Amino acid sequence: IHLLQYLLVFANVKIIYSWVFNELPSFVAEDSRRFISQETGHLYISKVQPSDVGSYVCQVKNTVTNARVLSPPTPLTLKTDGVMGEYEPKIEAHFPQTVLAAKGITVRLECFALGNPVPTITWRKMSGNIPKKARLRKSQAVLEIPNIQLEDSGSYECKAENTRGGTAFRGHLQVYTLPQWISMINDTQLDSGEQLRWECRATGKPRPTYRWLRNGEPLNSQSRVEMVNGELIIHRLQQTDSGMYQCIAENKYGAIYSSAELKILASAPMFSTNPVRLIATVGKDVSLECRPRASPKPRISWRKSDRRVQPSRRIMLLRNNTLRIINSSRSDEGSYVCRAENQFGSAELTTMLLVKEPMRVELNPVRVEVTVGESVVLSCKVTHDPSLDVSFLWLLNNQPLNTQQEGGHFEYIQTQSSTADLMIRSILLKHAGKYGCRAQTSADSVLAEAELLVRGPPGPPGVVIVEEITDTTATLSWSHGVDNHSPITTYNVQARSPVSLGWQTVKTDPEPVTGNMESAMAVELNPWVEYEFRVVAMNGIGTGDPSTPSRAVRTKEAVPSVAPANVRGGNGRRHELVISWEPISEEFQNGEGFGYIVAFRANGTRGWKEKMVTSADSTTYKYRDETFPPLTPFEVRVGVYNNKGDGPFSEVVTVFSAEGEPREPPSEVQAFAISSSEIKVIWKPPNPGPGRPQAYEVSFWKDMEQEETGKKKRTTGNETTLLLTGLEGNTQYLISVKGFNSAGQGPASSPIKISTKKNAPSLPPGNLMWIQEGNNVSLSWDPVKARDNESEVIGYKVILRQEGRGHSQVMRTPNSAVVLTLPEGGTYIIEVRAVSEGGEGAASAQVRVLTSSGKRWLGSHSLGGFSDLRMCAYGNRLDCFHIIPL
Repeated sequence: IHLLQYLLVFANVKIIYSWVFNELPSFVAEDSRRFISQETGHLYISKVQPSDVGSYVCQVKNTVTNARVLSPPTPLTLKTDGVMGEYEPKIEAHFPQTVLAAKGITVRLECFALGNPVPTITWRKMSGNIPKKARLRKSQAVLEIPNIQLEDSGSYECKAENTRGGTAFRGHLQVYTLPQWISMINDTQLDSGEQLRWECRATGKPRPTYRWLRNGEPLNSQSRVEMVNGELIIHRLQQTDSGMYQCIAENKYGAIYSSAELKILASAPMFSTNPVRLIATVGKDVSLECRPRASPKPRISWRKSDRRVQPSRRIMLLRNNTLRIINSSRSDEGSYVCRAENQFGSAELTTMLLVKEPMRVELNPVRVEVTVGESVVLSCKVTHDPSLDVSFLWLLNNQPLNTQQEGGHFEYIQTQSSTADLMIRSILLKHAGKYGCRAQTSADSVLAEAELLVRGPPGPPGVVIVEEITDTTATLSWSHGVDNHSPITTYNVQARSPVSLGWQTVKTDPEPVTGNMESAMAVELNPWVEYEFRVVAMNGIGTGDPSTPSRAVRTKEAVPSVAPANVRGGNGRRHELVISWEPISEEFQNGEGFGYIVAFRANGTRGWKEKMVTSADSTTYKYRDETFPPLTPFEVRVGVYNNKGDGPFSEVVTVFSAEGEPREPPSEVQAFAISSSEIKVIWKPPNPGPGRPQAYEVSFWKDMEQEETGKKKRTTGNETTLLLTGLEGNTQYLISVKGFNSAGQGPASSPIKISTKKNAPSLPPGNLMWIQEGNNVSLSWDPVKARDNESEVIGYKVILRQEGRGHSQVMRTPNSAVVLTLPEGGTYIIEVRAVSEGGEGAASAQVRVLTSSGKRWLGSHSLGGFSDLRMCAYGNRLDCFHIIPL
C-alpha cells in the first residue's frame, strides 16, 4: 500500500516525519514490513495485515523550533472481495539515480520494497567494497555513510528479494568539494619598472578555475598583463598598476577569494645617516657602504676629494654599491662621497675614513700548569693608538667568561687603561682550557690566547666490562680515563652485591693494579652472588671519581664452604629432640637448592641419623621418638648442601632431649577465704624430675558453673601461692592448679571447694559525736549492725588524714569510741569504717577538725583561766555546744 504524505516546506530546516496510528501517543513502529521515508515522508507497508487496519495521521516536526503539524486522518481498510497472493518484490522508495554530496557530511540512501513474502534488502558497491564506517538502519532499508569522502564516490545498488523473485535499483553517489586554498597572494611593494609575479593555487572537485579582479573590476590580459592557471604576471610596472587585487578560485559549488594590495614605489634617493665616520687599521680591508632608499633603484657614483674614484686591483666597487679597499694604508684616509640619482632626484653620503696603526695584545703567561686548589694570574697588556679607547673581554674556550656566575673563583682586575689581569683562585679541574683576552677599539679587535693546564685527581675510567666469570673470580677490563696531567699510579677495584654494605674493595690478581693496566682479576668472591664492579683511579694528587658500574653478573655455583654457627637445642615437647642453628646468609649459600643436613646420635652410639632440611631459611629441626627418655644427651652437628654437593658440618655439640611438659599435678592444694572478694591459694610443687613447671595456672569457677566458663590466673614464676581477687561474697568456688612450661601444660589438681566470706556491712557508722579539748579529740558513734547476709562487725577502723596530704594514719578499735591526739597546726579529716571478716564496710561522713593553730572557730582557747570545751554531734546535721566547767 502507498499512503501519500502531506507536504510542508521549510527552508534550511530539518524535518522529521512520523505517523500516528489511531491516536496519540501510539506511533507506527518501523521494521522489515513498515518504512517511513525521511526524504518524501511517505509510509510504506510491504505486506498489510489485519492489525494494520485503522486511522493514520502524518506528523511533521521542525527540529529547530520543535513545532509539530498533524495531517487530517487517513483510514486504512481491508478489501473483502479477494485475497492477495504471493508476488515478487517491487521497489517503491529509493534514492535518486545521481546523489550529489558535499565532502564531510552524512549521506543516507533509502531503499524499500513491497512484496509478499516481505522482501529482504541487501546493499553493495559496484566497484569496491561498501565503506567500513557505513551503517545499515531500519531493517537495512537505509544505508548511512558518515563523514563522506572522495573515495566513497561510486555506484551503489540495493536489491530486494523474496521467494518469488528479486529486483534491484542502482544509483551513483558523487562527492564534491568546495575550493580550498593551497597558496594565496600577499601584499607587495615594488619599484616602478619591475615585474610582478603572483600565484594562487586551490584544490576542489570539480577542479576550480581562476579569475582576477583589480579594484573590484575584472582584469583582462594585455601586452604587459598575463593570466594563466592562477598566475598573474605584470611586466614593467607603472603607477597605474597600483591597487587592490583579488584572485578568485571557483567551481560550480562555490568560490573563494584571496586579496592583496600592490604598491608601486616612487621616491628620490635618501640616506638615513649623513655623514659617517669610519676608523680602520693599516693593512686591514675596509668597506664603505652606500645604501640609499630610492625607487626606482638609483645610479651610484663615488668620489674622493672631488675626484672620481677609479676602480683598481686594490679598490673595488661591489654589486651592492659598496666601495671595498684592500690592504688599507694611511694614504687612503680622506673624505669619500657616494652620490645616488634617479628620475625623482639625487642625494649624497659622505664617509670620513681614518686609518690607524694596528693594535698589539700580549697575554702572559702563554702556558701555565697548576694543581687543583692553587691560584694563578693571567695578565693582558695592549699597545694601541692613544686616541682610541680600548675595552677588554675575557673568554674561556671561546665563550665569554661571566665572573659573577663562577662562585668567586674569578676576579677581573684592570690596573691601568692598557692592562687587564684575570685572577683565578682555588682552581678546579673544570677551569682548565684555553683563555682568551680580546682587546677592542673602534678600529680594531685583537685576541690573545693562553693555555691553562690543571693537575688533579684522575677522571673516571671507562665502563667496566666483565669478560669471564667463575665461582670465585671475575676477569675485568676497562679503559683509561683522563689523568688530569698527573700520571695514574694505581687502580682500586670495587664490588657490591645485594647483601654487601655498599661498595667494598676486593682483592685482585695482580695486586696492586698499576696505572698502566687496563684489566685485572677480582678474586676471593663468593659463589652464586650477583656482583657489580667499578674501578677507581689514583695518582699523586688524589683519588678520582669511580667508573660507571659494570652490568650485574652472578658468579658460578660451588659447593657450600661455610658451616652453620651456634648449633644448640633444648625445650620442646616430651620425647622431642629440638635442634637449632643460625641460618647461612644468601651470600654464602653458593648456589641453588641450598639446604641443611641435621645429623645426631645418642651419646655412646656409633651411627648418625641424618635428616634433610630443604628450606634455606630454616633455623630449627625437631625429631620425635617415644623410646628415648627426657633429657637424653645427643651428639649433634649441622651441615650444608646445594645442587653442587655437600658442604662442611659444624662442630659436634651435646644437646639434651626435651624434658617435656609437667607430668604430675601440684600437691596439697589449699585455699583460705581472706575476705568476701579474696581467696588465698597455696600448694606444693610436683615431685622433682623431668617436666619441671616454670609457672603455675590457677583455675577457679563458681560451684554451679562449668569449669570452662571460669577464670584463670597465672603466677609470674614458679611461686606456690597466689591471691585471687575480685570474687563475689558469700559464694562457693572450685579451685584447681596445674603447672606449665615451654613444652605445654601438665595435669590439673583435683578441685577443692572454698567459700568467700560474707560481704562487709553495708551501713556506715552513724551519729558521730566528738569533744575537742586542745589537741585531744574524743570521738564516738553508733555501733553498726550487720544484716543477715553480711559479716558480723568485729571492730572499727578510724582513718586520720591531714588536709592537703596523701598519707593517712589508721587506728583500730573493737569499741564504738576512741580518743585521738592531733599534732598541732592544720586541719584534719577523720572517717570511720566498720570491720568484719568480709572486709571493710562503708565509710562514715567525714569530720573536719582544726588544731589550736587553726583559723576556724572550732577548737579550744583560754578564757579567764578556764578551758572552753566544745562538743559536736554529727547526725543529720552538725550541732556544737559550749561546755563551761563549774
